[in-house]
Amino acid sequence: MTEPHRFAVRIHWEDTDAAGIVYYANYLRFIERARSDLVGERGVDQAALLADGGVVFPVRRCEIDYLQPASLDDRLEVRTTLRKLGGASLNMDQDIYRGEEKLIQAKVRLACIDGTGRPRRLPDQVRTALTRIVIHTVLPDVRN
Repeated sequence: MTEPHRFAVRIHWEDTDAAGIVYYANYLRFIERARSDLVGERGVDQAALLADGGVVFPVRRCEIDYLQPASLDDRLEVRTTLRKLGGASLNMDQDIYRGEEKLIQAKVRLACIDGTGRPRRLPDQVRTALTRIVIHTVLPDVRN
């Protein structure tokens, strides 16, 4: 079984509200950074994909459960597991931990689109880079 990708995050003032608790929308930034780090570590150059063919991977759907809050100076870890590579999409689980305590649980579906905003098949280099880390499990359908 492939281990999840791990990405460290330290909570700073800018991440929190007046009470020193992480503002809920900032968790989306943390999981975005972790996704970018995951593909970058596998040799996918997102800037080149955009420049060469207008290929981008917008979030199509995100389900997030806020289980526990994080606070100023917490050291967190985003654990990302690639669950499915579709023809023009990717499904990921992204959980945020403080130590072994799960704080956030997210299911994210990304689309692959071209410069006109139309769906396109995942580029071969992306599929090749990510195929070996997919955890093949049955996922609930996240479409509505």
